[in-house]
Amino acid sequence: MLLSRSLRTAALAAAIAIGAALPVHADEQFFPLQSYRVGPYAAGGTGFFGGFIDYLNLINIRDGGVNGVKLTWEEGETQYEVERGVEVYERLKNHPGVAAWNPLSVGIAYAMIDRITKDKVPLITINHGRTDSTDGRVFPYVFPLLLNPYSETSGIVNYIATREGGTNKLKGKKIVVLYHGSPYGKETIPIYQLLADKYGFSLEQIEVPHPGNEQQSQWLSIRRAKADYVVLRGWGVMNPVALKTAQKVGFPVDHIIGNVWSNSEEDVIPAGDAAKGYVAITTQASGAEYPVLQEIIKTVYGAGKGNLDDKKRIGSVYHNLGIVNGILNVEAIRIAQQKFGKRTLTGDEVRLGFEHLQLDPARVEALGAKGLFHSINVTWDNHEGDGRVTFQQWDGTKWKVVSDWIAPDWASLRPIIEKSAAAYAAEHNIKIRTSDDTAVSQ
Repeated sequence: MLLSRSLRTAALAAAIAIGAALPVHADEQFFPLQSYRVGPYAAGGTGFFGGFIDYLNLINIRDGGVNGVKLTWEEGETQYEVERGVEVYERLKNHPGVAAWNPLSVGIAYAMIDRITKDKVPLITINHGRTDSTDGRVFPYVFPLLLNPYSETSGIVNYIATREGGTNKLKGKKIVVLYHGSPYGKETIPIYQLLADKYGFSLEQIEVPHPGNEQQSQWLSIRRAKADYVVLRGWGVMNPVALKTAQKVGFPVDHIIGNVWSNSEEDVIPAGDAAKGYVAITTQASGAEYPVLQEIIKTVYGAGKGNLDDKKRIGSVYHNLGIVNGILNVEAIRIAQQKFGKRTLTGDEVRLGFEHLQLDPARVEALGAKGLFHSINVTWDNHEGDGRVTFQQWDGTKWKVVSDWIAPDWASLRPIIEKSAAAYAAEHNIKIRTSDDTAVSQ
C-alpha cells in the first residue's frame, strides 16, 4: 500500500522525533582487563585493578571521558594463570576500540607479546615484564612503564649507596640477594653481579624455593655471612616469612631492602612487629593525601561507584599503582587524540600516545599526582621512561617515604638491554627500527 506524500512526510517527521529521543551512541575507548580477584594473588589484583577502574570512573564522571570519548572496560578473571589470561585475550581482543592490555602478570605478558604485536595493540607491563622490551626499537608494542627489573636493581644499589655516603663507600660491603626461586626471581642475578664488580661490594645470591614458607637455613647463612644488607626479591608469602625469620636470627630489619613486589601492605602486615622498620622500593608513594586520591574519594566513592569493597585500602600500594597506571593509560589516549582526533582510536594509534608519553613534574602536579609519582619520559626507543624510584619504610601502621627520587645507572644498563633485544630480534627475524615510526597511517 502506497502512502500519500503528506503521510510519508508525517511518518518521516515522527521517525526523526523518535530518533532524537533515543540515546546517541558516543565514542568509546575499551580496556579489556585480565584481572585476578580470586586465588593466591587476589590482594594485589583487587588493589591494582580497583585503582585502575577508580581512575577510569573519575575521568568518566568528572570529565565525561577523554575529550568526549567514554572509557569502558570488561574484566576477565585469570586467577593469575597464563592459560586463563590467554583465554581472556582471545575472547576480548575483537571488541571495538581496544586501547591497551594491562595484565599485571609476568607470565601472561610473556604469552601475549607475539599476539599483541600481530594485532598491533599496546601491552602495558608497569613495573614488570621483559627487561629488554624497554628497547622500543625491537618491541614497538610493549611498554614496561616506570620500572624494569634491571633499573630496579640499579635503583636499589644506588639507594644503599646513599645510606653509606656514596657509591665509593660500597667497596667492601657485603650484600645478599634473597630471591624467589622462579624465572622472575632469577632475572636480576647477572645485573647484581655486574654492579658488584663495578662498585666493589661482596655479593652472595641465595634462592628461596617457591612458595617460601621455610627460610631458616637461608637466614642462618645470611647471619654467618655477616651481611650488611639483604635485598628481598620476593613474592607472596615469601615476604612476611622472610621478615619474621630475619627477626628470629637477629638480622636488623632496616637493613632489608625489598624489591617492587615486596613493598605492599600485604607483605608487611602479616609479619607483625617483625616488619617495623623494613624498607622497600616503589615507583609510587602510598597514602590518600594526594589531590587525585581525594578527588576519587569525593567523586567516585561519593557517587557509590568505587571499586574497592574495603575503603581502608584506598591509598594502599597496589591501589595507588592502579591509579598511576590509569593516569598513564588515559594520558596516552589524550596525546594520541592530538594527532588523530577526539574519537575512538585503534590500538595502533594509541601506541603513538605511549611512545610520546612525556609527563614532567609540572604535568604530574596538574593531574593531582605531585609526590604520588615523579615523572615519565617515554620515547620511541625507550619504552620505560626515566626509571625514577623512591623508598618507603614501614612504621608498623603505614608506609613513609624516606628517600628522594633516585635514577638508575642507564649508562651501564642500556648496552645490556640493547644486546638482549638485538638477540631477540635476530631470533624472531625482526627488523630493528632506526627512527620513530609512530606516524600511524590513518
